[in-house]
Amino acid sequence: MQHELTHELIQDLKAATQSADYTFINNLLDDLHAADISEIIHKLEPEDSIIILNLLSIEDGADVLMHLDDDYRKRFLKELKTEQLANYLNLIDSDDAADIVNELPVKRRDDVLVKIPNQEKTAYIIDLLHYEEDCAGGIMAKELVKAKLTWTVTECIEEIRRQSKNVEKVYSVYVVDDHDRLVGIVQLKKLLLSDGNILVDEIYDDDIIHVETYKEADEVARIMQKYDLESIPVVNVQGKLAGRITIDDVIDVITEMAELERQMMAGISESTEEASSVWLLSKSRLPWLIVGMTGGMLGAWFMGFFEENIKLIPAMAFFIPLITATGGNVGIQSSSIVVQALASGDGLDSYYGQRLLKGFFVSLINGLAIASLVFIFNFMLGQDIKLGIVVSVALLSVVIIASFFGTITPLILDKLAINPALASGPFITTINDLLGLAIYFVVANLLLSF
Repeated sequence: MQHELTHELIQDLKAATQSADYTFINNLLDDLHAADISEIIHKLEPEDSIIILNLLSIEDGADVLMHLDDDYRKRFLKELKTEQLANYLNLIDSDDAADIVNELPVKRRDDVLVKIPNQEKTAYIIDLLHYEEDCAGGIMAKELVKAKLTWTVTECIEEIRRQSKNVEKVYSVYVVDDHDRLVGIVQLKKLLLSDGNILVDEIYDDDIIHVETYKEADEVARIMQKYDLESIPVVNVQGKLAGRITIDDVIDVITEMAELERQMMAGISESTEEASSVWLLSKSRLPWLIVGMTGGMLGAWFMGFFEENIKLIPAMAFFIPLITATGGNVGIQSSSIVVQALASGDGLDSYYGQRLLKGFFVSLINGLAIASLVFIFNFMLGQDIKLGIVVSVALLSVVIIASFFGTITPLILDKLAINPALASGPFITTINDLLGLAIYFVVANLLLSF
């Protein structure tokens, strides 16, 4: 069951919380998914949201808490009592619980951890707090099902029943040796179809893909995508099974990566959201606005060298926006394709020459098409033929050169361990604006013989 999230609905909920009309709230939230309830809660003040959360079962409340946006949840957690939060964390997977605990002040974090009923869950969370958020250890969950080589199939199935009480989704059983080192995997189907007296050692598969705790989160996402995995085990430096990463964790990583790339391309240097503070929003945008302003000032200063040329042929000024806009667009198109290839891990190292050659032919075709259209347009409007030739030649040159820089810049940034998404934002646009102006006036000087 779903409700359309309208302004009227939000106002009705606010009125219901203030008037303690719990019957209305319960009827509205009945059968709604936790994600839908969290979306509704986002539109309310934390003090009103607490009232709604308290009307839910503890299981549903834990699900809602997990679905809340990080920034909103930080405000929301301040309204929750310590014991209530501990009870919610007790029902949340360890990786998500660790993320929530990380959002708490140190003193309250300790108070909450002490009050979590399940001490094993507490130990899991504390262990995960040691890892950075953007590595495999930081996104893995400790809950999993494992079996030893020396167990029979019957023993293994009994252990699955015991362990799976704390594991929401069981994709497979990980096999470890007596030292808890990961040695393989057993699919559930094979366990169910095997004789109960057979040892796990006889049916497990030792060809297993795994990642280390220090592996970057984006690399984990690429591995799982490449091999079409629903989950992947994580081992520490000794090869011991430390946890597992499931597909929902990877989707979160991919979403965050996409948002970061999009913000970088738009010239926003930090991860921000609509709810971020005015200071953070300003600080994240200002550096690249200054880059754009500096590029504009350099362009104006550069044009000053050709002031006499523009005075002789004022019509030249009409085409300056066309030249700069075309160069910027071509550069962004070229760099975006390369950034996408780098993000997907296509491995471009051995294909630089082929990529540049292919980019040259693409830009040559596009440049000839644009230059021809502009020349025809100028001719039909009765513009000076020489000026039309200048503009067309300049456009062709700008398209080719902007495509080259748009292709090579993200590759260079990637080699320098700088986020190549920078190449698709104001950086490449500013560079191509200056290059476009330089090419335009150089071509004009050569062909018009100023």
